[in-house]
Amino acid sequence: MTLFSKNFTEISQNDVATAGGKGASLGEMISIGLPVPPGFVVLASAFDHFMAETDLRVEVEAILKRVNHEDIYSVERASKKLRALIANVEFPEGLVEVVWSEFRDLAAQYVAVRSSATAEDSSTASWAGELETFLNTTEDNLLEAIKKCWSSLFTPRAIFYRFEKKLVEKKISVAVVVQKMVQAEVAGICFTVHPVTQAENQLIIEAGYGLGEAVVSGSITPDSYVVNKNDWSILDVNITKQSEKLVRRQTGVESVAVPKIDQTKQKLTNQQIIELAQLAKKVEDHYGFPCDIEWALKGVKFYLTQSRPITTLKD
Repeated sequence: MTLFSKNFTEISQNDVATAGGKGASLGEMISIGLPVPPGFVVLASAFDHFMAETDLRVEVEAILKRVNHEDIYSVERASKKLRALIANVEFPEGLVEVVWSEFRDLAAQYVAVRSSATAEDSSTASWAGELETFLNTTEDNLLEAIKKCWSSLFTPRAIFYRFEKKLVEKKISVAVVVQKMVQAEVAGICFTVHPVTQAENQLIIEAGYGLGEAVVSGSITPDSYVVNKNDWSILDVNITKQSEKLVRRQTGVESVAVPKIDQTKQKLTNQQIIELAQLAKKVEDHYGFPCDIEWALKGVKFYLTQSRPITTLKD
């Protein structure tokens, strides 16, 4: 029987073809003892099974062949058709059982559901930012979120990206990461090489109150801290005022006011900055290349929620 899902603990960096870039990275980080929230991956084989069982593959290929990628309206029309096709067909029964079994074992009220393309994060093509993520997903909308991740292979941006990178004829599949949500008090990104100066002995941490999506999406200006990786000295601290933060509510994610007393405070203490920098260095040392890491702090514990190669550095 084809395997349609795997726990993070069963996945390594060798599983990009089945778990996608995000899934493989999370499994690899767990395997070396890094603090990653638990979860599972709905493997690319599940998407392939879905496309075969619902007879969508031929229709999808026919629509893509008719796209004129130089005409934005042609791309948008194709995207609407393709996403509607996937949204309107039922999950094959066997897949539903697999997903519910994994979800029950996870015992999480809220999960993050992230697309993880199997062509992701290679040297020639990075799908980061092209595919979709759904935060604070519950049992009620989990299957819908998984289908939306699948169909995000066909957003206008992703369709254009296929043509730009000459991937139209290549079979591209997608896995879906389902990860227990960390209700972060502070969250953000860490680049293990300074992305502006490209100094290899420096890493930069960006930090904001609330869920990390606000930092990733650019909707807030985060604090930034520059750390020397050789001696763990903090070279620069730039504190920004933050008046709003993203938090989880019963009805979903919403923006709320940061208490005035906290708005101009440094988001992480110096000790926390060093602790996070040392975690990030472990990731970089393990992979052997500069990494872009998403992290969250709840209470006194840091969690790494994603890691990928930095694709913007010049050779």
